[in-house]
Amino acid sequence: MLPRFVPRALAGLLVCLAVLLTGCSSASSGPVSQASPAWARGMATVQESRLPAEARGTLALIDKGGPFPYAKDGTVFGNFERLLPEHRRGYYHEYTVPTPGSHDRGARRIVTGQGGEFYYSDDHYESFRAVLR
Repeated sequence: MLPRFVPRALAGLLVCLAVLLTGCSSASSGPVSQASPAWARGMATVQESRLPAEARGTLALIDKGGPFPYAKDGTVFGNFERLLPEHRRGYYHEYTVPTPGSHDRGARRIVTGQGGEFYYSDDHYESFRAVLR
């Protein structure tokens, strides 16, 4: 005969195994993924927490309204590459994300839209990811 705790222990192990195999989606564990906002229009996304520390610092400066370390920070971004949704000129503004070891502004940028959008490029506008905040 099995001791009384064995069936309970086995049941607990089976529950743990099921959670490990299927994942956990309870409210206490936080969201597994966040749906893309409508303004992202199906483009690649990145959680703000997954951005490089320098990009998160630039976002904090944008939120505060500066001061910005580069003269071109806050200037109009022309969207000449047409990778972001089309808007009138002046809708988008760009900000430098410092690149460690770079002797110039580097290739990393945050672009903001007047509707509250944030985009990140780490290859000087060859691609963008919508920043989920």
